[in-house]
Amino acid sequence: MHKLDWYIIKKFLGTFFLSIALIIIIVVVFDISEKLGHFLEKDAPLKAIIFDYYLNFIPYFINMFSSLFIFISVIFFTSRLAQNTEIVPMLSSGISFYRLMVPYILCAIFIGSINLLLANFLIPDVNKERIAFERVYVKSPYQNANTNIHIQFDSNTYYYAESFDNRSDVGYRFTREKIENNRLQEKLSAQNIRYDSAKQVWKLVNYVDRKLEADSEIVKKGNYMELAMPIQPLDFAADYIKVDEQNFRELNELIKKEELRGSSLVVYYKYERLQRFLHPLTAVILTLIGLALSSHKTRQGIGKNLAVGIALAFTFILFLQLSKVIATSGALPVWLSALTPIIIYGLIAGFLIKIAPK
Repeated sequence: MHKLDWYIIKKFLGTFFLSIALIIIIVVVFDISEKLGHFLEKDAPLKAIIFDYYLNFIPYFINMFSSLFIFISVIFFTSRLAQNTEIVPMLSSGISFYRLMVPYILCAIFIGSINLLLANFLIPDVNKERIAFERVYVKSPYQNANTNIHIQFDSNTYYYAESFDNRSDVGYRFTREKIENNRLQEKLSAQNIRYDSAKQVWKLVNYVDRKLEADSEIVKKGNYMELAMPIQPLDFAADYIKVDEQNFRELNELIKKEELRGSSLVVYYKYERLQRFLHPLTAVILTLIGLALSSHKTRQGIGKNLAVGIALAFTFILFLQLSKVIATSGALPVWLSALTPIIIYGLIAGFLIKIAPK
C-alpha cells in the first residue's frame, strides 16, 4: 500500500477515535447531571452506576452514532488537509481524485464492518445490563397496558387474555384453544391465571376445560388447577421486549415467534434487523459525501465545511428515521423503506464525488 494511503488512514482513524473520546466525555457529563436525581432517589450503588450502566452505555452510544462520528472525522481532517494545501500536491503528483478515495473507503468499510459485528453480537449483551439498570434505578416500573392479547405459540395452539398485569403476573379472562385440521379440539377458559415463578407453572382459577371428541364433548370444571404452559409472562407484553437486547440469533427467533402471534411488531423487528446490516453502506456513503464537501480549500476555513456537512448528515439521519415510520406503517416493504435513504444519499454522494475534482 502507498505511503499516502497509510498517511490518510492514520489521519482518518486518529480523528475518528479522538472525536469519539471528546463527545463521549461531554455526553456522559450531561447524562450524569440529568440522571443524578434518579440515582440519589433510588439509592443506586456507585459500583452499579459505573460498571453496570456507564461502561455499558459508552459502547452502545458509540455504536449508535458511529456513522455520524465517521462523517465528522472525514469533514474535519480532510478540511485540515485542504486548508494546509496538502490535497493539491497529492493530485498534482499524478494521483487521481478517485484513487485518493481508496483509503477513505477502506477505513469506512473497516469501521462499518466492526459496527455490524458489534450490533449483532456484542452490543445486545451489553445493553441487557444497561437496560436492566435503567429499569431499576432510572425509569418507572413497566406497566403493561395491552388489552385483548392474542398469542399463537405454534400452528395449533392459541392463547388469549383480556388483560395482563405484569406487576403481579396475573392475567384475566384467559382462554387457550387447540385447533387441528381447522377443527376445535380443546378450549380451556379461566377467570384469571397467575404465574408461579418458583414452580414455573400457571395457576388457573375458576376454569372450564372442554375437549371435543368426534361425537362427544368432555367438560371438566374446577376452582383451581396448576398447569405447565410454554408461554411466559413477558409473552403477554411484547412491547416490553427491547430489540436492542436481542443479538442476531435472538432477534431471528423473536421475529419467528411474533410472526406466529400475528404481532404488528414484526415489521419493526425486521426493519431493525436489516438496519444492522446497512452499517458499512451508511459509513461509505457518509465518508464519500464528507470527502467531496471538504476537499476544497475555502476562505471560510473548516467551519463552513463542518456546518454544511453536519446539516447534510442530520438530514440523512432524519430520513432514516422517516423510513422506519414508513416501514412500520406498512406503506412500503421493509427492505425498500430501509434502502431508500441509502439509495438517495448514495446518488447524492456519487454526484458530489463526480463534480469534486472540478
